[in-house]
Amino acid sequence: MAALAGCLRCALKPLLPVVQTGDLGARRWVRALRRNPVKVVFPSGEVVEKKRAPGKQPHEAASEANPEEQRRKQPLHMSPSRTPSTWEEAGLHYDKAFPGDSRLRSIMTIVKSRSFRERKGKILLEGRRLIADALKSGAVPKVFFFSRLDYVKELPADKLKGVSLIKVKFEDIKDWSDLVAPQGIMGIFAKPDSVKMTYPETQLHHSLPLLLICDNLRDPGNLGTVLRSAAGAGCSKVLLTKGCVDVWEPKVLRAGMGAHFQVPIINNLEWESVPNYLPPDTRVYVADNCGLYTQAQMSNKASDHGWVCDQRFLKFHKYEEEVEEDKDLETGANKGWLPDLEVQNYDLDWTEAPAAVVVGGETHGVSLESLQLAESTGGKRLLIPVVPGVDSLNSAMAASILLFEGKRQLRVRAEHLSRDRSYH
Repeated sequence: MAALAGCLRCALKPLLPVVQTGDLGARRWVRALRRNPVKVVFPSGEVVEKKRAPGKQPHEAASEANPEEQRRKQPLHMSPSRTPSTWEEAGLHYDKAFPGDSRLRSIMTIVKSRSFRERKGKILLEGRRLIADALKSGAVPKVFFFSRLDYVKELPADKLKGVSLIKVKFEDIKDWSDLVAPQGIMGIFAKPDSVKMTYPETQLHHSLPLLLICDNLRDPGNLGTVLRSAAGAGCSKVLLTKGCVDVWEPKVLRAGMGAHFQVPIINNLEWESVPNYLPPDTRVYVADNCGLYTQAQMSNKASDHGWVCDQRFLKFHKYEEEVEEDKDLETGANKGWLPDLEVQNYDLDWTEAPAAVVVGGETHGVSLESLQLAESTGGKRLLIPVVPGVDSLNSAMAASILLFEGKRQLRVRAEHLSRDRSYH
């Protein structure tokens, strides 16, 4: 036994100096303190006796007993200097929606009712990009519904003063939205006024003496796409006559992809007031696909050249014949009630003067008033030829072809003028 004890002393001897003279860290003492948090003996011989406060956990007592541990953790307990964000500096705050909140029902009312939108002068915008474009153009927000606070903090704080901010569940936004992937934020805005809005400088810089008149466009997707093409081509203005779908309908906004805030749009116009919105000397051209009545004017074999038959002009021609049959032949009335417009292929020059293009809906086509306006301004029918047997082009596609053809003609004319000036 004596030999065994001697061996143990020899084995432990190298470790004793380490325990007695080693510079142990605070963590080692904390572990010891957890076992007996009443008294602590430091290597220097200092004895610290600390009674644990009632209900305090051992690791909390350990931190108080060890000065070095307190110094190490002190920065974490200090209250940092407050540096408020721009959103906070603006004094903005938000409310959380409660079950049955009446403010939430107003969203679906605005979405579904055109009469409500027109009567209250409010529209609904969805998505961060569309809302940001609206704010840049000067649209006035009233209420924002959002599922995450970050979505609101992305918006300019100065534009949110006086705006009601309401946080809702994302599931609620999914129920209200007709998007496949809702973006978590919706805004109710005052209906924008094209006169008061601010449009992008690049859009104004590239604006052309080219207008678009929408006549009886009733499909939301078509109208939104037409507006997007008008903005892309550089139209200076878009006019919508009565009979078109509401330009602020959510489906039109979604298809427009922000075009509502890039080009001035004036909607719900009577045909009598349309000339008031046209620049001086503007010629009105009617998109025409083109109808048997017009094909006969161009060629006896128009179908051989691929002119598409459009049934809506047959309606005019049939009505003309019925009226003439009912009239007394002795009055000598002629068959010239339908405006006599020259037909021109769309790729021939028609932009020598400021031009306005009329595009009609696929169901009802262009109105008689549009033909009369074209005749009074010296305009023509613009024909887009397609393969025989193919139905007339989609309204949005026809508008895009004509607008970008007009853009091309204006660019070519500008290049010729620039070349002529350089010669002189």
